[in-house]
Amino acid sequence: MLASQFCCVRRTRHSCLSILFLSVLMNGILLAQTPGHVSVARGPEVEEAVFFSFDDHAIPWRNNLQFTPVTAEKHPANPVLRRGPEGAPDHGHAILYGSVMYIDGKFRMWYLGMFETAIKSGQAPGWWRPMCYAESDDGIHWTKPKLNLVEFNGNKQNNICLIKSEVPALAKVNDFLSVLYDANDPDPKRRYKCAYIAHPPFADVRGGRSKIGPDERRWGALVCATSADGLTWDVVGDRPMNAGGERFEVSSLYQFGNFYYANGQLISPWSWRMDGSDVGRVMLAYRSADFDHWSRAKALSFARPGQLTATPILGQQTHMGAGIWNRGNVLVGLYGMWQDAPQKPENGEHWNKGVTIDLGLVVSNDGIHFREPVPDHPVIARGKQGEWDDIALLQGHAFVNRGDKTLMWYSHWDTGGKLKNMEIGLATLRRDGFGYLSRKIKDNASHFVTAPFETSGTLKLFVNVESVSEAAPLIIELLDEFDRPLPGYSGAEAARVTNAGTRSPVVWPARQNSQLPDQKKLAVRVTFPDTDTTKVYALYVGN
Repeated sequence: MLASQFCCVRRTRHSCLSILFLSVLMNGILLAQTPGHVSVARGPEVEEAVFFSFDDHAIPWRNNLQFTPVTAEKHPANPVLRRGPEGAPDHGHAILYGSVMYIDGKFRMWYLGMFETAIKSGQAPGWWRPMCYAESDDGIHWTKPKLNLVEFNGNKQNNICLIKSEVPALAKVNDFLSVLYDANDPDPKRRYKCAYIAHPPFADVRGGRSKIGPDERRWGALVCATSADGLTWDVVGDRPMNAGGERFEVSSLYQFGNFYYANGQLISPWSWRMDGSDVGRVMLAYRSADFDHWSRAKALSFARPGQLTATPILGQQTHMGAGIWNRGNVLVGLYGMWQDAPQKPENGEHWNKGVTIDLGLVVSNDGIHFREPVPDHPVIARGKQGEWDDIALLQGHAFVNRGDKTLMWYSHWDTGGKLKNMEIGLATLRRDGFGYLSRKIKDNASHFVTAPFETSGTLKLFVNVESVSEAAPLIIELLDEFDRPLPGYSGAEAARVTNAGTRSPVVWPARQNSQLPDQKKLAVRVTFPDTDTTKVYALYVGN
């Protein structure tokens, strides 16, 4: 300190001021680069919040606007991942009861294979469908690397992941598989997490089971495992996460706020409506604060509207919960829109022949309760008769944004039990383009106001919009927590978005940047131009 003061005395006053200026400038740069966080409606603090046009909690206040849902386009190369040749672990089928993520410059897929070409007694022979792994540079062309981990047909030259457990029956995946990459876990051996369905014999389940429902041939078990690389896995504990409770068919795994959630499917008599009356397949959720210990109580997360009417709509059910995409402040998902066969199959035919399934959209703002923005709208629709995916679709935990596109992978299910075309396809949307808001009534003003959010650090505002111009701009203003226009960001100083795009910056004219005020409670008001063609898909508050 003394040496520093002595040097400053010897320097000219101009030099000292220059050093002071540089110091202030550097501190300003550091402050400007402070990572930002945002909390919407007192939800979790996240690096980016998405205000989807279909999310009426994030955008509750709407004037003269309507939401138009969009159905995804299927890739012409479908199915993009096909079953393997004879002798391969996925020769019978390759289905996305699984997950796709983009990590370290590659698309990575975990899916279920089946090596037999016929179902026996409604199940894969041996109650095992291997956890298989594939990679891709573009999400379209996939390779199945030889992992050298699991012996199959006399060698290890296959793409089967290794799952280890002190109770071998818990390591045999048999149904829906969800993989989560948890980069912030301090233990590198637990950064990959997964949940799947196993069907161990009753004798192998430590912890017993409840008295709810009849005994089945096998326990429908929720099993969790962790991994350092996503290829070699260790089962968590020595029993299913639902040991001591009834059966459960898990279909998704995600982290939201303080908890991990595993949601999935149950059916009566293991599940029921609020008044105790029977219900078909519905989506329920367990939770855990540490991934080791899971709740005994479950939450009813979602049921199709027709399942909850006074007289339920015949044949409507919610198949296998939902595949979930965590966008920080909001969860987006695809669920199976199950419709019973018009008539029961004849004796000797597969029990659910004639069942059809499209994939519908659900959304949640708390991680527990989901809702359907437009009931019965298919985001991914089954194909026309004769196309490869014309019977029933299976959702995956499989969403990636790349460039201006949202990529979603899904599978075909032959509900007639013949394993016809049970492979994996790709569908795409405009980036986050599940639907858009537009003017409803001509020659009337239209606008919306978002839910309140709190800012911390450096954050900017972007909009996903179509059909704006210099002559027809989108007007964007900031409001305070009492819905009052914020000086410097409203009125004559409001932003004008004139360039369409999936992530157009909102530039404040008085500041010539997109930065939001720090440490403020804000809302955004978006006013549409006097045209019926402008479409708003989403807003983003992030870095």
